[in-house]
Amino acid sequence: MHIAIIGSGGIGGVLAAAAHAAGHEVTLCVRTPFDRLTVETPDGAAEIPATVATEPGSVRGADWILLTTKVQDVPSAAGWLQRLDDGRAPIVVVQNGVEHRASVAGMDLRGPVLPALIYVAAERVRPGHVVRRSPATMQVEAGPVGERFAELLSGGPLTVRPTGNFRTAMWRKMLTNLAPNPITALTLRRLDVLAEPDVRELCGGVLAEAVEVARAEGADLTHADAEQVLDDYINKFPPTNGTSMLYDRLAGLPTEHEHITGPLIRLAEKHGIPVPLNKTLLTLMRALRPTKLPPV
Repeated sequence: MHIAIIGSGGIGGVLAAAAHAAGHEVTLCVRTPFDRLTVETPDGAAEIPATVATEPGSVRGADWILLTTKVQDVPSAAGWLQRLDDGRAPIVVVQNGVEHRASVAGMDLRGPVLPALIYVAAERVRPGHVVRRSPATMQVEAGPVGERFAELLSGGPLTVRPTGNFRTAMWRKMLTNLAPNPITALTLRRLDVLAEPDVRELCGGVLAEAVEVARAEGADLTHADAEQVLDDYINKFPPTNGTSMLYDRLAGLPTEHEHITGPLIRLAEKHGIPVPLNKTLLTLMRALRPTKLPPV
């Protein structure tokens, strides 16, 4: 199978490595050219034999299209999608947040869209070099396309699991993003910051607000789920890990706050649920200016 991956950040690199390990041909569709893709894992570094394309016209048709850009960068993928979307190839939207289909709704796509979530600690340290610090797992919407995608990547280092309750799955993933991402981006610290008592209390409040909104949206979550997410971040993940918003801020790139905290606040207003802590975090994130910063 020929798999076209739009985006060469941490997620794009991890998926390219997984697709290659499963025996597929991989094309990376990128803006910034580089000669080769290297993915570094706890087991060592490996060069992934992927084709790197910078112009949509240079890519032939693909059997699968994986969209891995941040939500705010989806419009920049329009040229790639127009070139690759033949109405046959499934388009797997691998994104944070709860707006997978909405983020591509204006693209007039013809192929089937498969929402997907990925759990992995991955960082692009420079173009063409990705560091994966944890195992990678994915959840996709159950159905024929989701089953085919799980089979597509079987045999590699990535575990894909279709779920019949994707709404709950994506809101559970939201819990992993709503507190750690903006707090690490604002403090310019890695996950070690979450263990500080006052910060942990703040995170707990942020996630408690989110659970109420998620439940109003039909997600099967409880406050115990939020507590488990926070406990995992503090006790299971290395304190030297970062978050996608922290990495983007260090690189001087826009962060995803409008597409993670933003939707939460809009939905909270729809349901009349107060979310003052999340509003405060969004206000502070909006006040930041993209400036490349030294590593932390």
